[in-house]
Amino acid sequence: MTRWVERILARYGQEVTVEREGRTETVRAFLQPVRERRELGAEPSAAGRLDGRLWLYLGRAALEEGDLAAWEGRRFRVRSGRPLYIGARLSHWRAVLERAREAE
Repeated sequence: MTRWVERILARYGQEVTVEREGRTETVRAFLQPVRERRELGAEPSAAGRLDGRLWLYLGRAALEEGDLAAWEGRRFRVRSGRPLYIGARLSHWRAVLERAREAE
């Protein structure tokens, strides 16, 4: 991890709880909705309106497909995650999340 990324996360990051393999860990990360050309927001369904937006995670903790993340009362399932490097050094992890359904 590069120091500048650590400093930015410490100062401006949000508290995100990561759940994987029966363990829970609180980390600092950036979490925000992925903007699309057309912001549709919630999609209508038989159950009401569902939030179909994807969310972007940038942080120190590794997030991989199937992991769960929680932030401000919302739960997310990781669709994909990968490490990002600057040269040979790990900079941070980038993951794409979707809202976890209540039944999960």
